[in-house]
Amino acid sequence: MPLGIYISVPFCKTKCSYCNFASDVFSRVVFERYVDRVCQNIESAAQTASETGGQFECAVDSIYLGGGTPTLLDAAQLECIFRAVRRRFDVTSAAEITVECAPGTLTDVLVETLLRCGVNRVSLGVQSFVDQEAAAVGRLHKRNTVLEEIVRLRAAGIVNINIDLIAGLPHQTAGSWEFSLVETIATGAPHVSVYMLEVDEDSRLGRELMAGGTRYHAHFVPNEELVTDFYLAAGERLQSAGVAQYEISNFAREGFESRHNLKYWTRQPYFGFGVDAHSMLCSATADCEAVRFATVDSLERYTSGAALERTTVSQQAALEEAFFLGLRLNRGVSLRDLAAKFGEEAIEQARITIAELIEDGLMQQQGDCVGLTSRGRLLSNEIFEKFLLADRAVQ
Repeated sequence: MPLGIYISVPFCKTKCSYCNFASDVFSRVVFERYVDRVCQNIESAAQTASETGGQFECAVDSIYLGGGTPTLLDAAQLECIFRAVRRRFDVTSAAEITVECAPGTLTDVLVETLLRCGVNRVSLGVQSFVDQEAAAVGRLHKRNTVLEEIVRLRAAGIVNINIDLIAGLPHQTAGSWEFSLVETIATGAPHVSVYMLEVDEDSRLGRELMAGGTRYHAHFVPNEELVTDFYLAAGERLQSAGVAQYEISNFAREGFESRHNLKYWTRQPYFGFGVDAHSMLCSATADCEAVRFATVDSLERYTSGAALERTTVSQQAALEEAFFLGLRLNRGVSLRDLAAKFGEEAIEQARITIAELIEDGLMQQQGDCVGLTSRGRLLSNEIFEKFLLADRAVQ
């Protein structure tokens, strides 16, 4: 089965207040050292797979550069990364190749570089088309910047464009959210990701909200009920425009679903490189179903060669993952397929849980497929926990 490749580029022009990723503002002098380390890790991918007990696969049908802001790298650095991938792996001719871009970083020279590297999909971190909302969380672009860059991408032949939006930003209202939705639809972008603001201690805005403070415009963040309303409104507006929901946070026109992210949700193998990058490979031994491993989330420790964190995935754990990852998709999961893979007896307990959730109106069943209802998607994390029953074996 072909791999998906994920490459983390943790560099930003500015750290957005809501961001809880392992990315930050760094001097450009560290870019080259980081790219060198990533390329070294790509070159040694087969050895890494062997050492972690995973099956190594040369064929690759999706590549995703995420961040941070990968487009802060210069042309030579981006080309170096893609050359390393193509030297080590066999990238299929129809591969989906995505790069995340912060609006305002896409120069003509950079677009030409992306084309040379084979990039055919771009994900724009818009978050809001309202300039005040974008500025309040540290975004450096304006609405017109986004529109100009979409025109530039299409002129270059890149039409597979994703727009990221966040529901729940400071100063956001029902009216301003509607404006962002209308603008998003008007761009004609075939893929849209809609996230509800995460409130946790891993971001500055999240910590301030939890503390009840006013820094980072925290006191202008809409309440949870409004954020839920925004999310539901997005689903309705996008659906009516032909951009259908296919996953909890993702909407696409037919044929434009993110092939790379579908690998995560359907448990296909993927290999991650760079800071805080995660991988899952089929197991090369019979004692477990798969192996997962991850790099450290510290730039300094990563470039110094810190060891990977490895986790084995048992058959029971794999079944649980099949449920809580597969249920993210609107199409849900096939009980027949799971029974064929893991055995009917293995999913008996899950059937009991499913029956209870259906009775509560959180899940639904059509034929042998079960999935979340609209209400269930709003409570997805609580539902997923009900499918986590096995202890993971960590080595």
